[in-house]
Amino acid sequence: MNAGEELRRANRSLTAKLLLCVAGSALFGFALVPLYRVLCEITGIGDQQTLRSAVQVREVAQQGTDMTRTVTVEFMTSLPTVGNWQFRPAQETMAVHPGKLYEAHFIARNLTGHDTVAQAIPNIAPSQAASWFHKTECFCFSPQSFKKGEERVLPVRFFVDRALPGNLDRLTLSYTFYDLSTHVAAR
Repeated sequence: MNAGEELRRANRSLTAKLLLCVAGSALFGFALVPLYRVLCEITGIGDQQTLRSAVQVREVAQQGTDMTRTVTVEFMTSLPTVGNWQFRPAQETMAVHPGKLYEAHFIARNLTGHDTVAQAIPNIAPSQAASWFHKTECFCFSPQSFKKGEERVLPVRFFVDRALPGNLDRLTLSYTFYDLSTHVAAR
């Protein structure tokens, strides 16, 4: 076998390996979202936002409100460095009683100069409290369409489970607000 033929064979082998790497990377990218959800469910870290059925909410309501205990819920927002938005909580904190349903509001304004779609990604801190913080309705459950310059009040309905450990008396609900059109354009 001559050197030219050996070089072609090595190039074909390298090309095949590189194509396998590209295909594997693409498959891994598609698998990240389901893997993230499974990881969040197992560890209690990140977004624990599975919708509770009306039966589950009713069961919590039947347990009653613990009026002897107050938990402070802080509301925080952040924006990535890309995009032009205003996003803030309508109030910074709320004193809640475990077992009672509450509603908080966030205000978002589209300053991008065009119609767009945005998505809020929630997080609960400390992470071990995520299992006891339940959102029954939230703007974060689906992408939000905004007209150019539109400002909107975005509600979230939630309750803190009565089973929240006694050493946890302060929780933080934070959202990062992403402009999906910027994310898509960057690809």
